[in-house]
Amino acid sequence: MVEILITLAAILAGIAFLFSLWRFIKGPTAADRVIAFDVLTIISITFIVLAALVEGRGIYLDVALVYALLSFLGVIAVARYLEGRL
Repeated sequence: MVEILITLAAILAGIAFLFSLWRFIKGPTAADRVIAFDVLTIISITFIVLAALVEGRGIYLDVALVYALLSFLGVIAVARYLEGRL
């Protein structure tokens, strides 16, 4: 049962990845692209967590946490740049 749920979560995350990739490519403004890029990183973190569940390796969770922190800082920096404060 758990394997089915993990597979379903991976499929749904893949679909969300495609939708946000489309918004990243097509986004009419820079803010749309920044938000789409943030969503893409969150979905990538989801894939890392799912890989940690499948493989049974806790070290992948540490990688996901560091990636999330770096992604957050990057989005804040780009948002400040777009706002004109940086």
